[in-house]
Amino acid sequence: MKRRLLSFVLLAISSFALPAYASELVIADKADNAFMLICTVLVFFMTIPGIALFYGGLLRSKNVLSLITQVMLIFSIVIILWLLFGYSLAFTAGNKFFGGGSLTLLNSMSLEDLSGSISQYIHVAFQGSFAVITVALIVGALGERIRFSALLIFTVIWFTFSYVPIAHMVWGEGGWLANDGAIDFAGGTVVHINAAVAALVGAYLLGKRSDYSQIVLKPHNLPMVFMGTAVLYVGWFGFNAGSAGSANNIAALALINTVIATAGAILSWTFTEWVVRGKPSMLGSCSGCISGLVAITPAAGTVGPIGALVIGVVGGVVGLWGVVTLKRWLKADDVCDVFGIHGTCGIIGCLLTGVFTSALLGGLGYKEGVTLLHQVSIQLFSVVVTIIWSGVVAYIAFKLADKLVGLRVSPEEECDGLDLTSHGESAYHQ
Repeated sequence: MKRRLLSFVLLAISSFALPAYASELVIADKADNAFMLICTVLVFFMTIPGIALFYGGLLRSKNVLSLITQVMLIFSIVIILWLLFGYSLAFTAGNKFFGGGSLTLLNSMSLEDLSGSISQYIHVAFQGSFAVITVALIVGALGERIRFSALLIFTVIWFTFSYVPIAHMVWGEGGWLANDGAIDFAGGTVVHINAAVAALVGAYLLGKRSDYSQIVLKPHNLPMVFMGTAVLYVGWFGFNAGSAGSANNIAALALINTVIATAGAILSWTFTEWVVRGKPSMLGSCSGCISGLVAITPAAGTVGPIGALVIGVVGGVVGLWGVVTLKRWLKADDVCDVFGIHGTCGIIGCLLTGVFTSALLGGLGYKEGVTLLHQVSIQLFSVVVTIIWSGVVAYIAFKLADKLVGLRVSPEEECDGLDLTSHGESAYHQ
């Protein structure tokens, strides 16, 4: 009798102890959670206010509020779409192009669900910040002439059919490019090339500003550009280091590589400009900073510090070439040089990722059996796929927006400025 009673007591104790032990197994790592929360906020900080300040300063004063408003509304639309269906279609198992619908509306997600060692809710927010800034980058090429309602229509279509599938192809479970072995640590293809191609398509379809060849179109506020650059630079540490997914040694590598590459790009852009144009400019140093950040993004977690330096230096020179020479060849009115910097540096960064990930060149090395040449060919293929996919979707999205509401404002509205004609307010009062 005593033995039975003892067995019953032990069984009762164990029945209470087992759930407690199980709950400990699903608790996220607190340090990783805290790290990723900070990184997520930093990436959101890149869009509002980073992109808004950087692009806003590059436009003329009569259009600065229109750009800021566009960024604010894109932020809001994309993050809602991300929660409704974007995250599920990008990061759940599915086919090569789209994930499944199991996390639509996040309705089956609970506090106990994890993504690696962090809460899955944090992963949703972190990846959502990438989606937001990708679409916001596009508006820099469309400034001073796009109809506000047309931009919002484009945002919904392009996000759904370009950002989401490319994110799944590169980062999602079973994604096409991920299965092929493409390396894109923090978004060279998903973010920068994807956005840059859409921006270039939009610039072509909109046409040049009415006074593009008649007067010199200068930025209205260079200190604002500098502030935007500084915000983007600081936020980029969340962008790159956070892509490690936890507070680990890969995050540390991504952070130091980001510092080194950016410094190299600032110097290479500035000194090249100094030699070619006779004077180093503040705008050039800011543009060099962004060029280095873009170039190192796909490589930040897989290359060594020397590889990061080379990527940054090359990125600075390529970015300068993109906004001076390539822009003239393309004959597109890309107002804020979205393709000139994000497109060219994103492409060169993705290709050099395939080179400097090699263990012989200080990187972490390739998968077993993969050679340098093979990895570079995979990187090139991922770049080509992204360019074609984004370009086709962008063309369709802009054309649909044009059909529905008209893509471009009237010449009179453009002359008066979009701040007043589209939003009924002015940034500066005399």
